[in-house]
Amino acid sequence: MAGPTDITGLLVKWSQGDKNALAELTPILYDELRRVAARVVRHEPQNLTLQPTDLVHEAFIRLTDQTRLTSKDRAHFLALAARAMRQILIDHWRRRRAAKRGGGIKISLEAGKDVAAAAPPEIIALDDALRALEKIDARKAKVIELRYFGGLTTAEIAEVLGISTATVGREIRFAQAWLYRELKGEREDRGGDR
Repeated sequence: MAGPTDITGLLVKWSQGDKNALAELTPILYDELRRVAARVVRHEPQNLTLQPTDLVHEAFIRLTDQTRLTSKDRAHFLALAARAMRQILIDHWRRRRAAKRGGGIKISLEAGKDVAAAAPPEIIALDDALRALEKIDARKAKVIELRYFGGLTTAEIAEVLGISTATVGREIRFAQAWLYRELKGEREDRGGDR
């Protein structure tokens, strides 16, 4: 198994355009990304059709399609992967929601009851809340993204953001409380249907 120094060296080579470095890096980080994706997908609603393997592959495609990926170490790479996975999940849910609403196809009112009764995906509400938090405090939103979409530890988040682990803990607690209030308020605004 490659150590952090090996991974960092390969990431630097990859960011400089070395395609062989990507070939060496992929198997090293694949299992870790797969575990993160499995955890992320496990926390999604039961009707999620996106599998962890699909999520990892799509994230790798998005990351490798970038002409100049700048990643200084493993933790920073996982942060980039977390952002990619978050966007993939949001895009997936928005496409599903649009399809459920008919995607431009006319449906009868009777058939429309099933669509209206379906619970809206929580991930979209979370993404909307994270975007609102980003406008208020980008670092707190980033900490949540790294933790829940990237699976980074407190120490890794501290390293990526250049802050102490104690600060990461405070940021997580504040952001969780803020998101809870935001999401709870959104449900109450919809009439308390959740």
